[in-house]
Amino acid sequence: MLAQGAYEVGASHYPYMVTMHVCFFISLIVEVFIFDRAISPLFPLFLLLFIFVQLLRVWCLASLGSFWNTKIIILPDANVVKSGPYTLMRHPNYVVVCLEILLLPFMFQAYFTGIAFTLLNLAMLSVRIPTEEKALIEATNYEDKFKKKISAS
Repeated sequence: MLAQGAYEVGASHYPYMVTMHVCFFISLIVEVFIFDRAISPLFPLFLLLFIFVQLLRVWCLASLGSFWNTKIIILPDANVVKSGPYTLMRHPNYVVVCLEILLLPFMFQAYFTGIAFTLLNLAMLSVRIPTEEKALIEATNYEDKFKKKISAS
């Protein structure tokens, strides 16, 4: 996309997001092994939900195609994807990440990690989503496509 004239926004918060995700996995491993957490009695339910969330992720990625990226890459004048799960909500891939960050620790009763990183992720998204939406509104047809789904984030 960069070769087609796309540009990145939100680069200043991206390293913090990556660091948060790395720390999530470190915290999960430490909490499970150091504090000897057992597999949750609700593990089968959490696993089923986790698998469902992964199917939603595949649907998101397939719908976005070449537009998917972990960074916020904006292609000016692009037609914003409004198919797949994007017909139902604005940011389904962020919902996937939120659910993963909650479900994975709960599978192993790592409640500190699940709750702490859910809160950290929500704080990160409170910066990321408005940054992404502002850039999309300024450079694409995002506002027209998502008029009824844009909130004051």
